[in-house]
Amino acid sequence: MDGSRPLEPDAVGLGLRRALLGPLQSAAAGDFDFLECAPENWIGIGGRYGEALRDLASRHALVCHGLSLSLGGTDPLDETFLVRVRRFLDEHRVACYSEHLSYCSDDGHLYDLLPIPFTEEAVHHVAARIRRTQDIVGRRIAVENASYYAAPHQEMSEVEFTRAVLAEADCELLLDVNNVYVNSINHRYDAREFLAAMPGERIAYLHVAGHYDEAEDLKVDTHGAPVKHEVWSLLGDAYRLFGARPTLLERDFNFPPYEELVGELDTVRQVLREAAPQSADGDARRVRARARR
Repeated sequence: MDGSRPLEPDAVGLGLRRALLGPLQSAAAGDFDFLECAPENWIGIGGRYGEALRDLASRHALVCHGLSLSLGGTDPLDETFLVRVRRFLDEHRVACYSEHLSYCSDDGHLYDLLPIPFTEEAVHHVAARIRRTQDIVGRRIAVENASYYAAPHQEMSEVEFTRAVLAEADCELLLDVNNVYVNSINHRYDAREFLAAMPGERIAYLHVAGHYDEAEDLKVDTHGAPVKHEVWSLLGDAYRLFGARPTLLERDFNFPPYEELVGELDTVRQVLREAAPQSADGDARRVRARARR
């Protein structure tokens, strides 16, 4: 992607949320390496929010994670919106644009991310929409493995479906480690076997987040709590399998003090050092730099 700022393999990032603008703008060097935003929330925004975005994007690498493209839907792609996304990506030198492997529209937005049937027909449908998206935005995109609670018709497993879409669309993967864990409990599969089956060469970056324990056999992906021990352990497995990969800590509400978020980013770095120490040289340099400030 011409003009973009690529992420270092051991980079750690935070979501760009308006509630965090103050701490993010005044953050010390080394607190985080990149930021992630939803383009829907920032395209065309002016005033102090627009100024804050331009300031942060000028100083930090930026990735975009979309909310409304509805790759699995049947409504036509919003190509006018995608043209605006391309301008936004180019203007802010965005390192990666990703979307959910799900759908969120049916004659209008449904304001939820719904699961796609795991069928060969759906593979062809979704892959064609991803290829068209890539043509319009002028770069490969990444698709995220989504959490889901009711499984629609399944001719193949989630692993088989995900791999088939990635291969046919020739796109990248945003591997959400928390979603793997949540789905593994809710749908009773082995999370580590799922990770091992993912094509590591297609992983653009990772997501890690907190979830809610509704019951022993029901987990809800919320992005509103600290990351749990089981997810940290699975993140370590991902590093052991794939080496260092840029990792984004998702937090969408119930924000703790900023220092607690930085503490979770330090936990990401610690998990990487323990799981793949040979991949953590750049991380160690940043930790030393922070210690000197």
